[in-house]
Amino acid sequence: MPMMMTDEWLRVIDESELLSRMIASSEQATAYRLAHKDVYTDPQLLEEIREFTGLKERYEEVQRFGRYHPDYSTVMKQIRVKKRELDLNDKIASLKVAENDLQDLLDEVSLIVGKTVSESVKVPVSNPFFSKDSSCGGGCGSGGACSCSA
Repeated sequence: MPMMMTDEWLRVIDESELLSRMIASSEQATAYRLAHKDVYTDPQLLEEIREFTGLKERYEEVQRFGRYHPDYSTVMKQIRVKKRELDLNDKIASLKVAENDLQDLLDEVSLIVGKTVSESVKVPVSNPFFSKDSSCGGGCGSGGACSCSA
């Protein structure tokens, strides 16, 4: 049975579009876009990311065999060193902070919307700070660690 478009549905759609525009123009979203641009327009950093991606592929291959793979020790050391290099890069660190700030904003908005609908709505959140307000315990996206009965 097709759903009828009512004035109430149109109002909900309009309000959700307004909310998405507000989030997209927020300080957190702007900071994220700038940090993302800084990382992905830096040719040297892009090359380092490509190297790391190649190492990740080798790491996954080595993981299939574990310690029995002949390159296990070498690949494990290389990937840890490269990840540490990338983590210490100022541009990547700024991007990670911006991602977390934007995710916190999205979690907070999700909780507000969910609790507006009903106090018993389960809202998955990525930040444990928000999990006390969520009846999900914050683990819904963790592949089965959530205590929800969805």
